[in-house]
Formats: sequence, C-alpha cells, structure tokens
Amino acid sequence: LMGALIMTHSDDHGLVLPPRMAPIQVAMVPIAKNPEQLDAIRAYVDPSLKALRAKGITVKFDDDDTKKPGWKFAEYEFKGCPVRMAIGPRDMENGTVEVARRDTMEKQVMQMTDIADKVEHLLQAIQENLYQKALAMRERSTRVVDSYEEFKIAIEEGGFIHAHWDGTPETEERVKDETKATIRCIPLEGDATPGVCMVTGKPSARRVIFARAY
Repeated sequence: LMGALIMTHSDDHGLVLPPRMAPIQVAMVPIAKNPEQLDAIRAYVDPSLKALRAKGITVKFDDDDTKKPGWKFAEYEFKGCPVRMAIGPRDMENGTVEVARRDTMEKQVMQMTDIADKVEHLLQAIQENLYQKALAMRERSTRVVDSYEEFKIAIEEGGFIHAHWDGTPETEERVKDETKATIRCIPLEGDATPGVCMVTGKPSARRVIFARAY
C-alpha cells in the first residue's frame, strides 16, 4: 500500500502525501535574521498554531536555527508535506503569510485572519485534487478487451486490462507465459456480466483485471 501511495501521487520533486496520510500536514517556516525576530514570529503565529491544532490539523513550527529557510523549503517539499507556510518580518507588518501547496506547487499570500479555516479548506482541496488525478490516471490506463489478440496488443501499451477468464490456473499460466501479464485482482464491484474466456472461449463468471508487474 505504501508503494502504491508513492507511485500514484509522487513527482520528480519527491514524495507527495495526501493530507489524510501525512504525519505533518502543515509546516510553518519562520524567516528570521536574529533571535528577536524569531521570537516575534513565534508570538505572531501562536494563535494560528493553536487554532490549527484545535481543528485536529498536525502542524510543525520549524524554528531550528541550524538550517536555512531555503533548505527547509526543499526538505518539506521532498518529504511531501501538503502545506508549507513561510512567515517573515514583512508578513508580520502586513498581517499575511505565504502558503504553498505541495500537490500543484502553487504559492499564494493569505491574510492571517481565519487562517485555520482557510488551511482546513485547502487541505480538503488537496485531498480531493490528488484523488481525482489518481482516478483520472487509472481510467486513462484501463481498457476492456474481448479477444486474446486484442489483449496481446493492449498489454504492450501497459495499464490495466479488463478481460474474461475461465477461472482455471492453466489459462492464467498460459497468459503469463505468452504475455508476462497476470491477474492483479478479481473486482468486488463493477461489471459482473458473465461472458466467455478470451483465451479458451469457455464460460467466464465476470471480467478480471490483468496487468504486468514491474
């Protein structure tokens, strides 16, 4: 399951975690030149930290002064943290915060007013966006075939193939030997219409999902 999570959502920048799976959903990174600025930023974000945590959102205020803000940005991006917030002296003057979302790499400046509500909605939007992207990718990669010749062509293009199978291990082994594809699962839902096996022509209770393992 963890491998599927990584392969489904991640990109060339690193891990991408759905908010419901992320150990840290929001990372706050202060941008301070001295301890006095850091203390001021800490006081500035403290009400927002409490409001976020009161909503059950896991948030980390990263005040480790041994690492530069740029290093932290790259680290949280690499680890797939859904939302990153950056706060500097100018934000305190303007009552704002820079918010970056990991799924689209988009950044925007938000007012701190009701920031917990805004972040909660953003996390919900990220969760839904990742789900819809994964669903669309699965749909694009799924085909239905009725004949073994169709199957042999389709499997070369990769993805998931829905096809009828007569239920015997001998037929599955033949398909594996000839195409390197195996049955990945027998769906519990979906089209349960009986048919005939694409290989042998014998009765088939329903379609199963074939694919190659990589």
